[in-house]
Amino acid sequence: MKIYKLSNKNGMEMTVTNLGCAIMKLIVPAKDGAKDIVFGFDTVEEYAKPHPFFGVVAGRFANRIGQGKFTLGGKEYQLETNDGAHHLHGGAEGFDKKVWDVAEATDSKIVFTYDSPDGDAKYPGNLLAKVTYTLGDDNVLRIDYHATTATETICNLTNHSYFNLSGHDAGNIYDHQLEILADKTTAVDTGLIPTGEFAAVAGTPFDFRVAKPIGQDIKAAGEVNNTGGYDHNFVLNAPGKAASVYSPKTGIRMEVFTDSPGIQLYTSNMIEGGGLAAGKGAKYPVHSGFCLETQLFPDGVNHAHFPSAVVTKDKPQQFYTEFRFSW
Repeated sequence: MKIYKLSNKNGMEMTVTNLGCAIMKLIVPAKDGAKDIVFGFDTVEEYAKPHPFFGVVAGRFANRIGQGKFTLGGKEYQLETNDGAHHLHGGAEGFDKKVWDVAEATDSKIVFTYDSPDGDAKYPGNLLAKVTYTLGDDNVLRIDYHATTATETICNLTNHSYFNLSGHDAGNIYDHQLEILADKTTAVDTGLIPTGEFAAVAGTPFDFRVAKPIGQDIKAAGEVNNTGGYDHNFVLNAPGKAASVYSPKTGIRMEVFTDSPGIQLYTSNMIEGGGLAAGKGAKYPVHSGFCLETQLFPDGVNHAHFPSAVVTKDKPQQFYTEFRFSW
């Protein structure tokens, strides 16, 4: 397990580790001084212990699979149920707990690879995953996801960074102005498993088509499906710009661009069971960070009309996400 540092000419710095491809620090200049804007830990060893997926790559299938079951090639598979009755983020020993190989490392780019064998976490088929982080002088953090296989399998990769644009230790994110370019969400049941229906955001707490403070409707959103805040997948209107977030305290703006069809907004509702998590000398209370996880749809393997998560020898999977910063 090793630590790597990336930087650009404008004062941005990023610290990552090959354990789970975790982004440990992301330092961005601001009007009142540079801020580390992601949750995390100071040491690699802390990432080997249970934690709320701070900055890691989640896989082989990020988000939830209902009852941990899916059918592929006419055969039903049963995965670990590590989120109540459901499978979450690849299980207890998902990609976030793997030590990835480093294929390339420079001052501005790092390429991680992980060769997941057939049967890994009970998933069928092998999967060669490649994740590339590039920190450009244009103040863009780009993540490229690529997955190939020799046999049929499923895959859904995302980065699970918790952001607070006022600083990772700055408290709640209620004042952050958030815009999401989505007219619909994937409707879910009380277990947060999609029903297969799409729900219009108009007139609901999930309407971010015009930027508004995250805290404005977070209580009302939390009463829907008993989530305690936002923990929902938005169906993006089109590839390209997906979201924008702005902190009035620091003047930092983060725009999200992707060709993934969905984005999960999660507002750290269940940090350590609804209490506190700690890292880098800070306490992380409930609602003190937000995640914008670009992804295929949750439980997509069980809904034929959702974007396909199937990877075959002739059909590799590739997506990108860009976090564009200004201040």
